[in-house]
Amino acid sequence: MVESAFVNGQGYFMKAVICSSYGPPDNLKLEEVEEPTADDNQAIVEVYAASLNFPDGLQIQGKYQFQPPMPFTPGSEVAGKIKEVGSKLVGFNVGDRVMAIPGIGGLAESVAVQSEGLRKIPDNMDFKTAASFAMVYTTSYYALKQRANLKAGETLLVLGASGGVGLTAVELGKLMGARVIAAASSDEKLDFIRQLQPDSLVNYKKQDLKETVKDLTDGKGADVIYDPVGGDLFDQCCRCINWNGRLLVIGFTSGRIPSYKANLSLLKGSSMVGVFLGRFRKEEPVAYEENFEELLELFRQGKLKPIVTKSFALPKYADAFNVFTERKVMGKVTLEVRQE
Repeated sequence: MVESAFVNGQGYFMKAVICSSYGPPDNLKLEEVEEPTADDNQAIVEVYAASLNFPDGLQIQGKYQFQPPMPFTPGSEVAGKIKEVGSKLVGFNVGDRVMAIPGIGGLAESVAVQSEGLRKIPDNMDFKTAASFAMVYTTSYYALKQRANLKAGETLLVLGASGGVGLTAVELGKLMGARVIAAASSDEKLDFIRQLQPDSLVNYKKQDLKETVKDLTDGKGADVIYDPVGGDLFDQCCRCINWNGRLLVIGFTSGRIPSYKANLSLLKGSSMVGVFLGRFRKEEPVAYEENFEELLELFRQGKLKPIVTKSFALPKYADAFNVFTERKVMGKVTLEVRQE
């Protein structure tokens, strides 16, 4: 646990990770800053666990599409207990256990969260799991349910299948009745993925992705391709997709944003489909809430089993970020701020 100090009888200092210049994780500093206070429609969440996601690493390098003004505290996803509620906030009380999406500011002892970014934690969910749940599961469920309209019996190819969103795509694809091909960059990652029981595994560092997928599908290709990687793998995906296939663009962890060859779409009758959770949440809030409730119910029933593989104390924030920069992510990575 990180200790806070009282400030001159007026407020409290807290520990927070601060980004004052773009660059690698070692540029970040753990500093004492004044704790936030709640606006009318906010709650202050006392953070127990914070989750890291790939966009957090882009943001501290100045490479994300939305950059907060300097200096800022990274961290878009946390779990903890409410310690203060704004005067107009309804449905939440001091002491409630919540998962929260503050956008930024999560790598700190406390963070202010708007009402729409708060959700109570199921009784059978711990804080590390709660901090790791919302963004990856809602992304993959939106991708497979609304954007791909994945049907039972179809073949789903998941790239980067050992990472946070990749694992959830494998897990949800199986629950939705698809035949799942899980692809990753090493045998170690594939061994890790086996616990979710995909139907086939592909090491795209050793095997030609396009030809292997065609072999696994009797030459037809995958009906739905879930791609958080981009780069050269995206190029291969365009060539191993089935007739009427849907290629889901999730992100670009490879570092290269690829170009889509329209002639391949014409020849295969396939579609490239963008998946942007933040815009979906804004444009279709009712559907987003329905998805979230369905996911939480699946968790309550024991049908979803989130995997948190690495947890670091808050002062070890650079080590946590480097799991991403070194391309070693398997499951979710969290920072532990307080003990439950």
